[in-house]
Amino acid sequence: MKRLYKSQTNKMLCGVCGGVAEYLNIDPTIVRLIWAVLILVVGTGVLAYIIAAILMPESPT
Repeated sequence: MKRLYKSQTNKMLCGVCGGVAEYLNIDPTIVRLIWAVLILVVGTGVLAYIIAAILMPESPT
């Protein structure tokens, strides 16, 4: 079973976007761009990022 973890290798701030990208098997830049658009357009991206950074576990490796 696949699990969602914060990335240890594709990390800019907390590794949330890198972890999501690893989980979805896509480039981390795409996830970061989508997250930036959510922050600018909707405004809730910052809160979602903070919650994800707190709740997502660190990668076991």
